[in-house]
Amino acid sequence: MPEELSQSIDYGALFTANIEEGLSSTDAAVMVADAYLDGKPRLRGKRKTTRAERDTAFWCSDFLRTLPTDAWYTESLVLALARYMGQTGVDAPELIDHLASLAPESIKRAIRYSGLVLQGQSPRRAEIARLSAIRPDAFGDFIQILDVFEKAYAERLTTVDALKEPLAELSPLDLLAYTSLYAFEHLIPRELLSRSEPADTDTHTQFVWEAINNLLIWKLRCTRDEALRLNERGIAKSLAHHLSPFLFPSPEGPTPREDLYLLFKQLLAAQIELNSFISRSADAFSFNDDIEFVLRDEGLDIVKHNPSGHTIWERDGERLNRLHFYWMYRGMEAFATAGLINTTIGRPENHESNRFAYIKAMRTHLQLTEVYGLADSVTTDSGVKVDLFQAILSLELMTAFFKADFVLPYLDRLRETGNPRLALCQLAFSGFLQPEMQNRLPITWSDRSEKITKITGWTVNGNFPKGSAKAAEAILDFWTIDWVALSARLRMGEKGLHPDLFERPIIKMGRYLFQLPWLVAMQNNASAAINNLRRLGARRHDAREETKRIEERLAALFEHRDFSVLRNYQPERTHGDDPGEVDLICARDGHLFVLEIKSTFLRSSQKEAWLHGTTTLRKAGLQLRRKVYAVKNSLDSNESLAKALGMEPGTRPLHVHGWIVDTSIEHDHKRFDGFIKVSLEELMIALRDDRHLLNDPTELLSSSSEQIEGLNWHETDKAWTLYPDGFCASRFVQVIETEAVWDELPGAQ
Repeated sequence: MPEELSQSIDYGALFTANIEEGLSSTDAAVMVADAYLDGKPRLRGKRKTTRAERDTAFWCSDFLRTLPTDAWYTESLVLALARYMGQTGVDAPELIDHLASLAPESIKRAIRYSGLVLQGQSPRRAEIARLSAIRPDAFGDFIQILDVFEKAYAERLTTVDALKEPLAELSPLDLLAYTSLYAFEHLIPRELLSRSEPADTDTHTQFVWEAINNLLIWKLRCTRDEALRLNERGIAKSLAHHLSPFLFPSPEGPTPREDLYLLFKQLLAAQIELNSFISRSADAFSFNDDIEFVLRDEGLDIVKHNPSGHTIWERDGERLNRLHFYWMYRGMEAFATAGLINTTIGRPENHESNRFAYIKAMRTHLQLTEVYGLADSVTTDSGVKVDLFQAILSLELMTAFFKADFVLPYLDRLRETGNPRLALCQLAFSGFLQPEMQNRLPITWSDRSEKITKITGWTVNGNFPKGSAKAAEAILDFWTIDWVALSARLRMGEKGLHPDLFERPIIKMGRYLFQLPWLVAMQNNASAAINNLRRLGARRHDAREETKRIEERLAALFEHRDFSVLRNYQPERTHGDDPGEVDLICARDGHLFVLEIKSTFLRSSQKEAWLHGTTTLRKAGLQLRRKVYAVKNSLDSNESLAKALGMEPGTRPLHVHGWIVDTSIEHDHKRFDGFIKVSLEELMIALRDDRHLLNDPTELLSSSSEQIEGLNWHETDKAWTLYPDGFCASRFVQVIETEAVWDELPGAQ
């Protein structure tokens, strides 16, 4: 964008300037649309522009009415149309009517991408309802499909709202009691006893957890602070009415509220159905280009455009599972290298579970440091520094404790009795009968100071042979969500990210900390740690330094393969254009790599993945184009740049590659503005040449064993090498472009 126009909000002037520079009207419009999508101009004079102002300025621009058909089929203009469909501040019905005839497929894509399928009250819905009259052949069925979705969504919302009403008086702790009963009755047996997945994929544990999280957020949104500032009396009263009668039935005591428990199960099932409808139907309609919904007898059928029926989203999920194998083996390797295999960790009776917890902590620590650039300590929300490994290890030890002392004994009793409530009753009494009485209820709680004392022993190290209470306090803060504060933010309608239940599994209500044994025993702690830091903590002060460390560690891997590497190169501005800093430039064997590095978090929905692709990655492609062009030009005139890359001044490399390198796996090997996107982990594995670890070489992780002695997972690594003739840059390019890292057979090229 020319400097003199960056202070204006006149998109028409920018379009004209692009035409005067010799661009075609389509290319000129694409550049304007890209500026609009990227939130430019950000300033109007000295004042920041608002999104509403930019929406109005763009959609009132006269040049839009003059564009040729091919312009409206470009990705940038389609995404701009999706932005229009998702806003309510400006109306352009004449333009939409015009485009319905000129570019109907672009209009339909924009409607899908906008998520309008779940926004029946949007003024855009009335606007697009007319399109079936303008182009009935293009929009007749499409509008009917939107109507079918709207009706189905409304029905599911109505069902959920109706089932919430009789449970409105329950407190958050009351709701947790019924949630925990359900988890022990249904989730734990299926996860740890069943050898097969449930026939109905909607009942997968992930879907249930998401629904539970939705219901807890609903409850917190309508709960006053006093119901969350709990004392011992309040805790006892809640559990005496909503938990104890189920475990310890007595003629003299309160009767179990079977009616409330049944209502809770019905509400949970309805929430699962609503979530499934959104994720598997509405989001699939909106964001999955591999499928198409078509009308069939007033209902909808799905047509798959991918002949294999295997979607990119499913592929990414499978690759994430294989990366789990990879990092577990890396953790075991680090454990062995540290000389810990023959070391007893904790009490002898807890040694095996503690050792596996230690290995899993090393796994997550490696992933967080090597992929996400974390340092040895991180800063919590309260500003306190916490040792990263100790924080991860503490959560893994909590998982080991709850699994060993709650879940496994419960399953033993369940096998014997066949009765979940009787098994829970026996588990609880086993805790009561211990010399020092222990809480073995489905919910545990303790005073914060008491909890600090309990986990101080987990912080023992050379500097603190008896542990550190301050370190234990910092660890608790790292994993704790304050429900009083969260409830207040939700009631105020405050925008922003909120923790999911598994991301911060210690719940603070008043001065008490609550934990759910069924949750902590089964959750994925690596995902919890990553998203705690990268999703919830993306704006932490440490985040900028973490990005620099990602670049440094990737640079070191390239240097280990004898690449010449230049970090953070700043090309000169040309004609008022600043291409920006180039993260990494790597050169070897006549190949030059210009890398744009992005660090994000683990996504849980197709919608999140689509937004990442159309915002961060789309913008990265545009940035990379300018940077590649600038680097090529600089090589002609900048001798120091050429020398830094091991090249003769004035010469150009035979092959120049622009790659977008991202910590997330979504959109891998898709091209953005012509440049391939590859995950940082794939690039790292290709450089390390250890893809055999993706395939569980000793079948350790596909079994229930936690034994690691005698295993040698390096026996087959030569057969799996990506470089049988030795490493060279051309073979490295081939490995990345053919996705050879993910081949499931050794020797595959």
